Amino acid sequence: MSGEKPAYYDIRADLWRRSWEAAKPLGEFLVGAPQDQSQRWAESTERAPELTADQRARLQGYNRTVRVLLEGATWCLDCARITPYLKAIVEAVGEKAELRFIDRDASPELRDELKIMGAPRVPRVVILSEDWFEVDRLGDRSLSVYRSRMAREIGRGEDHGVLSPAARQIELAEWVDAIERTLIILRTAPALRKRYGD
Repeated sequence: MSGEKPAYYDIRADLWRRSWEAAKPLGEFLVGAPQDQSQRWAESTERAPELTADQRARLQGYNRTVRVLLEGATWCLDCARITPYLKAIVEAVGEKAELRFIDRDASPELRDELKIMGAPRVPRVVILSEDWFEVDRLGDRSLSVYRSRMAREIGRGEDHGVLSPAARQIELAEWVDAIERTLIILRTAPALRKRYGD
């Protein structure tokens, strides 16, 4: 029947598609950033832990398109810290995965959609399917980072920091878990299983 909605749809699919098309690969995103900001991103890459063999194995073999869209800013330290994790994860997923970046102020519509507690916070990561459906949205910080913040600001728990090698390993593991979850959602989605006969 005409006018009937399909069984699967995302009311924001056009926003996701437009945002993805406006987004850039990392190198282009950083063009024009002040030297000190570019340097922080480079240093973060140098300090990032590598994926373990187990983590790599958990991210491979899903045969699904996955688009990782990061809304951020070149001045954002959290964006600089997590980007090497996301880059390594996307590379491990393989050729059907891609990572792009869009500046928080490039799209007021996207910025409003991704607010947390009414505020435009970065980084925000949206995982998209090949049909421009939202699979998940993540950020602005992972649980381990918030636990450290709560310890510093409220005195509850222990502050393990965010820049120590151990803290970076924990945060990387959280991002691997989050992306693995979206890969499983995509791999087991009924519409995609029917499309690909698997």
